[in-house]
Amino acid sequence: MANVAKKVSWSGRDRDDDEDGRAGETTPLLNGTGPGAAGSARQLTPSSFLRIGQLSNVDLNEEIHELETELPRQRPNEIPHNEKLLSLKYESLDYDNSENQLFLEEERRINHAAFRTVEIKRWVICAMIGIFTGLVACFIDIVVENLAGLKYRVVKDNIDKFTAKGGLSFSLLLWATLNASVVMVGSVIVAFIEPVAAGSGIPQIKCYLNGVKIPHVVRLKTLVIKVCGVILSVVGGLAVGKEGPMIHSGSVIAAGISQGRSTSLKRDFKIFEYFRRDTEKRDFVSAGAAAGVSAAFGAPVGGVLFSLEEGASFWNQFLTWRIFFASMISTFTLNSVLSVYHGNAWDLSSPGLINFGRFDSEKMGYTIQEIPIFIFMGVVGGILGALFNALNYWLTMFRIRYIHRPCLQVVEAMLVAAVTATVGFVMIYCSRDCQPIQGSSVAYPLQLFCADGEYNSMATAFFNTPEKSVVNLFHDPPGSYNPMTLGMFTLMYFFLACWTYGLTVSAGVFIPSLLIGAAWGRLFGISLSYLTKGSIWADPGKYALMGAAAQLGGIVRMTLSLTVIMMEATGNVTYGFPIMLVLMTAKIVGDYFVEGLYDMHIQLQSVPFLHWEAPVTSHSLTAREVMSTPVTCLRRIERVGTVVDILSDTSSNHNGFPVVESNPDTTQVGWVPLGWPHKGWLQRGTLTHSALLQVAGLRGLILRSQLIVLLKHKVFVERANLNLVQRRLKLKDFRDAYPRFPPIQSIHVSQDERECMIDLSEFMNPSPYTVPQEASLPRVFKLFRALGLRHLVVVDNRNEVVGMVTRKDLARYRLGKEGLEELSLAQT
Repeated sequence: MANVAKKVSWSGRDRDDDEDGRAGETTPLLNGTGPGAAGSARQLTPSSFLRIGQLSNVDLNEEIHELETELPRQRPNEIPHNEKLLSLKYESLDYDNSENQLFLEEERRINHAAFRTVEIKRWVICAMIGIFTGLVACFIDIVVENLAGLKYRVVKDNIDKFTAKGGLSFSLLLWATLNASVVMVGSVIVAFIEPVAAGSGIPQIKCYLNGVKIPHVVRLKTLVIKVCGVILSVVGGLAVGKEGPMIHSGSVIAAGISQGRSTSLKRDFKIFEYFRRDTEKRDFVSAGAAAGVSAAFGAPVGGVLFSLEEGASFWNQFLTWRIFFASMISTFTLNSVLSVYHGNAWDLSSPGLINFGRFDSEKMGYTIQEIPIFIFMGVVGGILGALFNALNYWLTMFRIRYIHRPCLQVVEAMLVAAVTATVGFVMIYCSRDCQPIQGSSVAYPLQLFCADGEYNSMATAFFNTPEKSVVNLFHDPPGSYNPMTLGMFTLMYFFLACWTYGLTVSAGVFIPSLLIGAAWGRLFGISLSYLTKGSIWADPGKYALMGAAAQLGGIVRMTLSLTVIMMEATGNVTYGFPIMLVLMTAKIVGDYFVEGLYDMHIQLQSVPFLHWEAPVTSHSLTAREVMSTPVTCLRRIERVGTVVDILSDTSSNHNGFPVVESNPDTTQVGWVPLGWPHKGWLQRGTLTHSALLQVAGLRGLILRSQLIVLLKHKVFVERANLNLVQRRLKLKDFRDAYPRFPPIQSIHVSQDERECMIDLSEFMNPSPYTVPQEASLPRVFKLFRALGLRHLVVVDNRNEVVGMVTRKDLARYRLGKEGLEELSLAQT
């Protein structure tokens, strides 16, 4: 631990404030651990079940403070990291509505016509999400097409010029310099302005929809940096695609529109105020993610299924219709604008950013004998996908430890861009695969050393945007590629794509995966054609499609949504069954070795992500052993000073407080933790363990955010005048503060006000969900996960609070290679 002095976020950059704006708290961080820390997961045995109620707590603050005292100016060259830790800094979202008196009174005042108006607003918001997502996709597509076209024309003219008179090294230098310069700009804006915009954004959106608060993930600034970053990444020639980031972009658009204001621009349009809570915002973000998929691939049904399979943790029938509507509007908007841009105003033939082209089922049909071949391709895709993920895992660990400074991240991105250009140029230079240019669909044909009227076939793969290369591999006629060309391209592009994913740039992995699979799939088809003496069913384009599906399925492990996306993008239902077989096989084989790429990166960030089911071997654990205890409780009528002290205690990060009715004989005023959880508890007043037993049953639950709003508006009365009516608040006061509630340090409470009393009855949730302490972990997990809870109170048979279950209490148990493991918790 001697060298742990920097905290690392999703993108490797530290922060000074979190999404709640609470001073002194940092962005959710990666966890470092050293020889002295309890960094490894504990293996659970029957004898250890009685001890696991006390969480392992790795507190790095003291050691970090000691190091900074000794070496205040020195920054570590290496950050130790252990993926078997769970970060305590990640907070949860409140997906369970607080049905307090204010909420119920407002709902009772709304008549049937008002409810219909709210429902109409939901549909209007979904339409706006689809329109704006489609327009953003159009902007990205048009700018990439023009900038990339300009770059390729400049490089092509330079190569043609120096091919004749010698000196192609200048062409290589020009190509590498252009790539590195463009990527440098894209990496700088991500690394220094908004690090959460790095990557595709799909892991972050999955976490958000799962109920984990990722700071800045749905900010307007994130959208701007994401759009600019992905344009520069694709134009810079990296092995990336622009389709994946559309999912993140659509989610940000949805989050902004549904709230009717921008906290970044400090503008409130005073519309859609009813939807300013986590539950409503989550549903609209699901629609935004679906609209992003729809705009990227022209697959509205696939977008809905993507949100269901990969994104949303909570679902209902009405939400399905609204999401499908947003997806259709997104596709239609993109289609309309691009058709006008291409000069065919009435020809709606561009449904998505990438169109795989129509496969003619008459020429490219399949027979029953090919089913085993497709399954075999799924096996290959699963193995290659697992290899891709394993290599990327170790590369990401290396980046976390050594490339954690923004300047180093920019240098690495520039290096990858230059190496990508160099590898492409060398392979084009060494290739002698010349094809006749007549009738080809190559956008920028490079002649190089080929005869007149011919072009270099290797250039069609490297000297083009990845999207166009995929379409070429699908539809170019047989004989367009030499097997050696495809083999070398697959090998090199595989490692380039693996190296590229995880850079501090905005980029997706969908298209590179499809391109790798299309290349080896076409090579497989060519080899099969040789073996079968040129049988008509061994068309290389068909096997390129199956290879693309197998490779993408082996990397991201999507099945249902990816099947429909591939079918919609090809416009052919004929291949639905073989694509399904390939994807299922790739997922089964890949899961045998390692996790999917997105789940792997979520785990590397130490996020308390809850999967669909609890670990299968966890029935031996009960709520008593899982819960956090003791619990910080409040009385129904509490002293203001006590509330302020509880919220100001920096050693506690509690966000929910059970409200209990005190016994008249007990003079306790609550208790506050000095350490989270379980260590160094400070007892206030006369509260002792024996006094704890005298506290009456649970009366409700109140959130930190609600208490802060009450203190801000000074909703309390003097102790001597308890009969006075407190100032009335409305739900609007809480919605105006959402989502960035002010820090407790910004609220001034005088000494006289500290002696006042605050009545929590009207604001607390009087019916929080509870479980008995004998409930099994799978039962607690199912209740917590299905209802989208943030706090689950554990009570005894007298309805007295004995503990609290939160997301981290459940997420720290997972099934490892040797059985059930308990992850350590790190205060990093």
